[in-house]
Amino acid sequence: MELHTIGIDLGKTVSHLVGLNLRGEVVVRKKFSRLQLLRLTANRQVQLIGMEACGGSHFLGRALREQGHEVRPDSGAVCEAIREDEQE
Repeated sequence: MELHTIGIDLGKTVSHLVGLNLRGEVVVRKKFSRLQLLRLTANRQVQLIGMEACGGSHFLGRALREQGHEVRPDSGAVCEAIREDEQE
């Protein structure tokens, strides 16, 4: 499974992840703890990681940057789209 972009909706204990391929198709949609998420991204080369900009995103963003990923915080519009997809 080749991931190009990852979108992360952060929660207190569980984060929701959506992975897209080069064509923008959803190839993975899962729930992870922060530790599980860091393990997953350590083994993969992902072009871009977008996540909700909140208090907890700073820790996770630094950890992902140390792994060599490009991380972009977002205002929450991306996370709303992820939540809408989950409800369908």
